[in-house]
Amino acid sequence: MTQPLKVIARVVALPDKIEPLKAVLLALVEPTRQESGCLQYDLLQNQEDLTDFTFVEEWESLQHLQNHLASVHIQTALTQIEGLVASPPDIRCYDKIL
Repeated sequence: MTQPLKVIARVVALPDKIEPLKAVLLALVEPTRQESGCLQYDLLQNQEDLTDFTFVEEWESLQHLQNHLASVHIQTALTQIEGLVASPPDIRCYDKIL
């Protein structure tokens, strides 16, 4: 049995766009949690730097993650965040080693 895929996705808002970006990101949580293969999908905001948002995700497989990234709600959000973010989202995949 393969182990779940761990994903950390970081999104940084422009300083004057924190709340609009937060609204877009929050709207992703419930639809994503309903997706096939989604084991965990949590949105965090850095206490020290409110522009810094991080999704902590766990997927049954890489294919489930790829389906998520191709979903309508993610593709829509990617267009909605234009002009709200300081840089493109940083999405990293990890294997649990212990």
